[in-house]
Amino acid sequence: MGKKKVVIIVSGIALVAVIALVLFLTVFKKDAYRILKVFEFAGKGSVTRQDIGDIEPYSNMVLETGDTVALDEGEMVLLADEDKYIHLEEGTELVLNAAGSSESSKTTIELKSGAITNDIQNKLSEGSYYEVNTPNSTMSVRGTIFRVEVYEENGIKYTRVSVFEGKVASRLVYKNGDVADNEVSIEKGKEVLIYEDDKTVDYVSPPKDIDYSDLPDSVKEILKNALEDGRDLDVTKEELEKYLSSVVTVTFTYNGKVFGTQTISRGSKATEPTLAPAASGSWDWDFSKPVNSDTTIEWK
Repeated sequence: MGKKKVVIIVSGIALVAVIALVLFLTVFKKDAYRILKVFEFAGKGSVTRQDIGDIEPYSNMVLETGDTVALDEGEMVLLADEDKYIHLEEGTELVLNAAGSSESSKTTIELKSGAITNDIQNKLSEGSYYEVNTPNSTMSVRGTIFRVEVYEENGIKYTRVSVFEGKVASRLVYKNGDVADNEVSIEKGKEVLIYEDDKTVDYVSPPKDIDYSDLPDSVKEILKNALEDGRDLDVTKEELEKYLSSVVTVTFTYNGKVFGTQTISRGSKATEPTLAPAASGSWDWDFSKPVNSDTTIEWK
């Protein structure tokens, strides 16, 4: 009788365990927290978490909603839900907010500085959304590859949005926090530039063709890999390879005449000529800036 009683107890425990597992899989799993992590990292960066402070990032590090992620040097890719990749460029800082489940996901990226390329490999389900917010605009998508860059020149803040696959809906965000009612749709192969000065926030122009030569090589490599995976982009692999491997010509001019030329690798920097064409003046160029296309530099 003792052995029979033990068998009954063990069977009962096993039954309870099975019921608990079934309940977890059918009830709780759909509300399980989403996968959110540092997918790849090599270089110098940080993850800042509330109540903890700075944490040294590492590959496969689990992230939490509200984390501030920064990449100073090197490479970093974040992953959400196994199908949303966020590629950070050097000098990028963002705040990552993610809620819901993988079936009903809500992802918001607050891009503070730098640039990110977003690769959403599967169309979002109904009730899900993916947004990238900058100081002067907000972008929402259903599933696409697009890059967002924020920078400042001469006191003017800019947001550049380039769409490589699908389309992105863009809205302006005004200084008082209001979001514009008007929505601008950016189709694949197009980009917009948004500016913010002391008076207003607006688009520099309607969506125009992307200048692929002006994109960082790291972004071109992402697009090249996407094409190899069969993605539908508005650029060919051959065109990207040309941009990645070609050289550019820098032409120096003085009074409308050619003073000299340099042939350099695309993405590298021009070198200021040793000789000057005149006793006064200077070259109208920032020689710390990478050159991504044939460029003419004037003496002024």
